[in-house]
Amino acid sequence: MAILKNTPEKAMRYARYIVQDIGMYNKKKVEEAIQSDSFFEDLSDLFSEGREQYESQVDPEILKTTNYFDRAIIDVLLYRKRHLSSPIWD
Repeated sequence: MAILKNTPEKAMRYARYIVQDIGMYNKKKVEEAIQSDSFFEDLSDLFSEGREQYESQVDPEILKTTNYFDRAIIDVLLYRKRHLSSPIWD
């Protein structure tokens, strides 16, 4: 059995790692979803899969009191793509 990420720092790093992978392996899909203002809808399956992976590896007590995975989506994917033209930014 794998050791769960049992500190906020480890959980946050793990969330960012998963979201970076989503962005790296789906770069075009992420960019198109941002540009068409359908980011969360178009990537919902990838986010669900990533969240499932995240939650299976993080201590349940940390999951109860944090939103690191959601924050990583914003910080890692959306913020880094803020240069793209999109109605999201309006």
